[in-house]
Amino acid sequence: MRADRLMAILFLLQRRGQVTAAEVAREFEISERTARRDLDALAMTGVPVYSTQGRGGGWRLLGGARTDLSGLTMGEARALFLVAGPASAATPAVKAALRKLVRALPEPFREQAEAAASSFVLDAPRWGSSRVEHPPPRFLDELQDAVIHGVQVRLGYVDSTGAETARTVHPLGIVAKGPSWYLVAGTGAGRRTFRIDRVTSADPTGDPVHRPENFDLARTWHEIADEVDRRRTPLEMQAVCAPEGLATLRMILGDRLEVGGSTTDGRIEVVIRGHSEHALAHELAGLVAWLEVTGPAGVRDHLTAIGNALVERYGP
Repeated sequence: MRADRLMAILFLLQRRGQVTAAEVAREFEISERTARRDLDALAMTGVPVYSTQGRGGGWRLLGGARTDLSGLTMGEARALFLVAGPASAATPAVKAALRKLVRALPEPFREQAEAAASSFVLDAPRWGSSRVEHPPPRFLDELQDAVIHGVQVRLGYVDSTGAETARTVHPLGIVAKGPSWYLVAGTGAGRRTFRIDRVTSADPTGDPVHRPENFDLARTWHEIADEVDRRRTPLEMQAVCAPEGLATLRMILGDRLEVGGSTTDGRIEVVIRGHSEHALAHELAGLVAWLEVTGPAGVRDHLTAIGNALVERYGP
């Protein structure tokens, strides 16, 4: 996080020409002592920054009160503002400072820098249990360029059944979900999501993307992920839970748990989503001290079978 802040302080210097430790402290919501330490750290890394004392003093870059940001290449400007986007782990203060720098960029860079900041979402939890890590897919850079430049792409794709297709899509954003990468795009059949490791070709057409009004990638991905989670866990099970077990249930089940109201005996009604009756029974059997399943009957039957098997193996 400090590296992000140092980079943001450097560009703050470039934009304003001179800053004081108090101004840096206010901008990044840190103490003046920390601000002075960060400015010293910039100098120690070789950045030509120095301080002047007295009235009107402060920190500035060697060679003039202002450094021209036009020295940035287009790619560097886009990379910088990826840090300010929803995928970044930077603090809100750092993101806010980086976004302010858009105004200091040369006009030709500004639109693409802003597009870069909203082109990518990081959704760290993965679907499924696999822990195998994969390198970034082949066409990731080309598709992100298409999102940032706002151009349609002729996409070659192999679906989960192995069928090969080719279609023209309107790239809207890139999402990293665990180790997998996805393209969110508009198509003639509506919005679709494509796994980028299944893309076999990505050729820009030069035609502009038709972007839905008020499109927000983070909000759209939340809707997509919720839909996928519900398809992966189509079964709903009803139960009542003792209040002291609810925190454990939330930790184990996450978004698959819906909490309802209290019953007359003080327990709490819950709905739990799962893949199947058998899977839910095995997942929840160890929570019998807190949880009573009320339906469907098939889950209760599986729990009975699990209990009988445990008694037969471990009973007296």
